[in-house]
Amino acid sequence: MGNATDQTLDAVGPRLKRLRLHRDVTLTTLAAEIGVSASTLSRLEAGLRRPTLEQLLPLARYYGVTIDSLVDAPRTADPRVDLRPVSCSDGSVIIPLTRRPGGIQAFKFVLPTGSDDAVPDLHTHEGHDWAYVLNGTLRLILGDHDLLLHAGEAAEFDTRIPHWFGATSAGPVEYLSLVGRQGQRAHVRAVTTRR
Repeated sequence: MGNATDQTLDAVGPRLKRLRLHRDVTLTTLAAEIGVSASTLSRLEAGLRRPTLEQLLPLARYYGVTIDSLVDAPRTADPRVDLRPVSCSDGSVIIPLTRRPGGIQAFKFVLPTGSDDAVPDLHTHEGHDWAYVLNGTLRLILGDHDLLLHAGEAAEFDTRIPHWFGATSAGPVEYLSLVGRQGQRAHVRAVTTRR
């Protein structure tokens, strides 16, 4: 194998360990969930064993990420937009749904189970955000408001208001986010006229 391939494979172990630790899962629990022995998982994470496709597939499914993201596969010369998920250090996954300059950008977020007493790190930035909960319960801190949004509920707000999104201890949450960086609103309210 070439040097680049060796470096790519060597980085898989630490990436797997970070994912497991951020999910607060033991090797024993993970082994029972995916059907790969705890000793094999330990060797993979320590870089003492190279991963096989048979090991990566159940790991990717369990963590809710692509195999490409596990091995940090290089991008191809394919001219189509690459909408691969981005795994974050906190265990969340961001899936870009659009990639065009300007205008409204769409994302799907998958957040791991949170803690009800999590201390939010509020942010502000230029723009307007619209969030729609697909599954789970989304905690939204918006200024002085501490809101719980359930599947089927949405929120829309000016992102110059300090805000933070998180999951609760009830489980993971999936939501869609439409962000207009220049303050564009995610939708236009239609006005009907009577005849």
